[in-house]
Amino acid sequence: MADANTNSRAALVAELNGLLADHFALFVKTKNFHWHVRGPRFRDLHLLFDEQALEVRDQIDIIAERVRKLDAETLTSLGTLAKATQIADQDSAKLSAEDMIAELLADNQKLVARLKAMKPLAEQAGDNATDGLIDDWTDMAEQRVWFLRALLG
Repeated sequence: MADANTNSRAALVAELNGLLADHFALFVKTKNFHWHVRGPRFRDLHLLFDEQALEVRDQIDIIAERVRKLDAETLTSLGTLAKATQIADQDSAKLSAEDMIAELLADNQKLVARLKAMKPLAEQAGDNATDGLIDDWTDMAEQRVWFLRALLG
């Protein structure tokens, strides 16, 4: 039984590190869009992207500390982050506001899917604390999805 628990915990830690990488990548992308958005909705989108970026950023340390509380190691460099994330880079500073919204919507939907897939891992590992945090993080990501989807009509 100890092997099953060890395997469950290792799988959970791997996904937490993936979630950590996703949050870093999503933070950078959302800030990129915050800095470069243009058009008639500039002010509203500039403020929304900043609000969402800060919410994502504020989760980074909590995720990393959860990994450490599980007596495991977090990601250690930009290289390890890049390998672990599901969020694609976006280097353009010239996207339309609509394209920015659509891309952030898709990225946040990926985050929701990853979080929902993590629930059984936390349960299998018997990790009630992570299980509860996943609920909170899912709610925050679903709210970002809702706001972004509403912008697209």
